[in-house]
Parts: sequence; structure tokens; C-alpha cells
Amino acid sequence: MKTYPRLAAFALLAGLVAACTPGGEGGGAGAAAAANREPAAPLTVEQLAAKVGCTPKMQVDATDIRTGYCKTDAGRFFVSTFVTEDGKNAWMDTAPEYKPHLVGPLWTVLADLKVLRELQRPLDGDLHLSDHRVKQTTPAGY
Repeated sequence: MKTYPRLAAFALLAGLVAACTPGGEGGGAGAAAAANREPAAPLTVEQLAAKVGCTPKMQVDATDIRTGYCKTDAGRFFVSTFVTEDGKNAWMDTAPEYKPHLVGPLWTVLADLKVLRELQRPLDGDLHLSDHRVKQTTPAGY
């Protein structure tokens, strides 16, 4: 019984799988750099507002949530940042259902849909229209 060709094929396959997996030996410098990179720090209310040319007027400055009010040429909006994703989700669950949100990592922006559309590209957020945990496309006539 010749099992050497099967063992060799299995060893080659295992080596290829290991090389293609994150953290695998064959991942190259890009994989090593990605593995050693720390996650980006969440943006602050001030940083988000600055991206759209606004200096926020702080409304809430607590340890778990910070909220600032802004008014730009795009319109008026509130920017909130959170310490945890759970905190953001809990806030979103109690947010006004009639207002769409722009959502990003540990932040939300609350405003009229027209304003959010203007802010979406510079803030790089996801538009949430009714179910705040799911991106949705704009319904016709909205």
C-alpha cells in the first residue's frame, strides 16, 4: 500500500491552508503588519463635527455618552459618541423612531434625512432609516 503520495498531498494542502490563513507563516509583511496594528481609536464628538466644518455645542458630557449640537450649511444635527457598542445600541433602541440616523463605530448622528445625506460621505457612516441596527435603502418618496 503506497500512502506516500497521499501524505505528500495532504502535507502540501495543510501548508497552503496555513499560509493563506490570517497569522499564517506565508502571510507576508502585509499580514504581519495587519496583525500588529492596533484598532483605530474611536472618533470624538469634536473630531466628527470637525469633519463637516462644525464646532459642537456640548449637550451631554458623561462618561458613557457625549452629545454635541451642530449647525452647518447642511443643517442642524446631534452627534453622539459612546464608550461601548452595547451603550450605542441601547441608546439607539430608545432613539426617536421617526428620525433616521447616521451610524458609525461608537457614534451616531441624529438629524433629518436631507441633512444625513449631506453628512454621510464626509463622516463615512451607514444610514439607518427605521430599524436602527440594520442599514436600509431609502424608500420611494422618503
